[in-house]
Amino acid sequence: MNRGAEMSMSLAHCRPPELKELVAEASHALARLDSGRLEELALSCQALNRDLEHRDAAEQAEFVRQTREAAGDMAVFARVLEATRANLSVMRRLRDLRAGRIDYGEAQVRGWAETESGHGNN
Repeated sequence: MNRGAEMSMSLAHCRPPELKELVAEASHALARLDSGRLEELALSCQALNRDLEHRDAAEQAEFVRQTREAAGDMAVFARVLEATRANLSVMRRLRDLRAGRIDYGEAQVRGWAETESGHGNN
């Protein structure tokens, strides 16, 4: 049985995981680049969002509590996600450079380009 099926069964037979637990696990999966687990967690979050419409006032209040408790973990996840995006961008540029699809000049590689004449009086 895969992890997604296990999670679905656990959601059906016992309490759903706290939002804070889901966010923390997503951060760990992203840090490990565990795409399979990230997909499973995304499906769990979609189910949570879909179920929000059908919750009574007590369940909605519980979800608000969980959201407040998970705020710090969500901020960490957002930073990990942003760093992962930046790393992916660098890896794609390096791959394109190696494949000859990008031709950087020496100044671009170093991250600067001379914009003045160098005389210092302009």
